[in-house]
Formats: sequence, structure tokens, C-alpha cells
Amino acid sequence: MPQNTDYVPGSNNIPPYSQAAENNKGPIGEVLQGTFAHARSVLEIASGTGQHAVHMAGLLPHLTWQPSDLEENLPGLMARHALEATPNLLPPIELDIARRPWPVRDIDAIFAANCLHIVSWPLVEAFFEGAGAALAEKGGLLAVYGPFKYGGAFTTTSNAEFDAFLRARDPAAGIRDFEAVDRLAKAQGLKCVQDHAMPANNQLLVWQRG
Repeated sequence: MPQNTDYVPGSNNIPPYSQAAENNKGPIGEVLQGTFAHARSVLEIASGTGQHAVHMAGLLPHLTWQPSDLEENLPGLMARHALEATPNLLPPIELDIARRPWPVRDIDAIFAANCLHIVSWPLVEAFFEGAGAALAEKGGLLAVYGPFKYGGAFTTTSNAEFDAFLRARDPAAGIRDFEAVDRLAKAQGLKCVQDHAMPANNQLLVWQRG
């Protein structure tokens, strides 16, 4: 998945940086401390700058946190891991959501931030299919952070403007309808158990397998 960072491979191993990730890691972490309290292993999709991975692994020392991303994004992610990894933060792995099977199986939980509105709808479908196959059969959790529409309506004017910006840049992108992604989750045996309103007009949705 594409990432908006200033990282230049080979730039003295200085990791990439996202101000948005820095701003939202705290509120996301507060929710995940409860949501992932009993998880032992978490796979993060499209870890990008690695700021979420480092922060969440520090907050949740009882579990292992597996960052992942596309091959072209791994150098920056590895630079972050080399500088700031905690003992429970695993080395990043390559993962393309469109390529099945994913390299991780029977994982307790999956986390993804700011992904579904960036990729095309076929890749959103691939995301849920991959997550369904990778999650543990009993109690597996899927947590997704980002903006969503409800009943086809934007939650704020700024989200409508953001959606127009995304579609102007890539017609296949755009803020997704909750109901549409929830249908994809249900097809994988996942039920929405949490919907948290988050800062900056985002949501943190959590599905769980029964």
C-alpha cells in the first residue's frame, strides 16, 4: 500500500516520519490496550513508518507485534525497527494484501490504520479475505482505523472534502461505507463488536470471530 513519507532509502538509515501517525498513535493505543488485552500475537498491515508498531508494542508487552508492508516500503520500516524496537516487536516482513496466502497464519489479531480508503475496492476485498484466512478460528480480532461513511453519508464535511481529494488523486480510492466493509467482514465469520469515534473524524472498528 502506498505510504506518504519523506523517507529516502540510503539516507543514513533515518526512518520515515508521519505527523498523522504521531498524532493518532496515543488515542489508538488507548483503545487497543483493552481490545488486545488477551491477544498473544498481532499482525499489522501496511505498517508504513513503523511509528504505530513501536508505540503499540511498548504499550502491549504481553504480546508480539508483527509489522509488515510492501517490499518497497520495508527499508524505512526496518530503519525504524533498528532504532526503536522493543523485545516483543518482531522484524518487519513483506506482505502484499493481494498475494495469497499471507505469510502469517493463526494470528490472534490484525491491525491496520489508514489503509482501506487508499487502495482500490478489489484490494479492500482482498484485505478482508486475507485477514479471514490469517486470523485464528476462535476469537480472532480485526481492528481497522480510518474514516468511514455510514448509510452512504460522510460523518463530516471535512471527510467529504478528503474523499474528493483522494478520488482526484486516484479514482479507485475513497472513503468506504461501513456497511459495505462490514459485509466483507461477515463473509469471513467476523462480527463488528466495537465502533469507536476517534479524533480527526476517524473511527476504530473492531470485528471478532466467534
